[in-house]
Amino acid sequence: MCDTCGCGDSSIVPVEIHENILADNDRVAGHNREHFAAASVTAINVMGSPGSGKTALLEATARVLSCRYGKDAPRLSALSGDLATDNDAVRLCNAGIDSRSITTGSACHLDARMVHDALHDSSGLNWQGSGYLFIENVGNLVCPAIYDLGQTANVICLAVTEGEDKPLKYPVMFRKADLVVLTKTDLESHLPGFDIAELEDALARVMPAPRMIRVAALAEDGVDPWIDWLDALPSGAGAVR
Repeated sequence: MCDTCGCGDSSIVPVEIHENILADNDRVAGHNREHFAAASVTAINVMGSPGSGKTALLEATARVLSCRYGKDAPRLSALSGDLATDNDAVRLCNAGIDSRSITTGSACHLDARMVHDALHDSSGLNWQGSGYLFIENVGNLVCPAIYDLGQTANVICLAVTEGEDKPLKYPVMFRKADLVVLTKTDLESHLPGFDIAELEDALARVMPAPRMIRVAALAEDGVDPWIDWLDALPSGAGAVR
């Protein structure tokens, strides 16, 4: 766990201090939400474990949007959380997404103030002109869901290679999710033990409104339904979950 907040462990950070941290985070998240609403930007918190395919999904999103809408494609921007590198932000820039990295050091999640500071960084990205701002969270299935960032929606990338029991093992993450993107589905035929019905049952047990889209990002299979889902979101409307 990170040494920034204790991640809810009262043996690391006393409960009252942790509650104060979350209260301050919620205040800043509300401020971020005002920024997004004023700019009519739809902010998406993209979460998932390391290697779940978050960056690949965003790369495919840029490619398919460009093919679908041409010069009228919505402009994309991204903030990419990472403990130590800007590798993912560089990948997204190469895909045509205006991106900057938020390097967290030891923190295993992004919080609202990190996002706020990145939005106001004079050397940062021009997020105000974007149709979508993707906030690619630090790879982790425990802490990111606890912190409201001011986003419109929470998306979890879950790779078929991770197994169908992850929603039951990490219920807080999936309880906060508006959508699960099942990634790397082109590998499913190589995983004879993977049971999609078990995954659907697990999601139904923990998600208030279960919804899943199957995507093979490298083959761009399933990306169109994902973009349809994005297009249906209210512009600049931040949901508190």
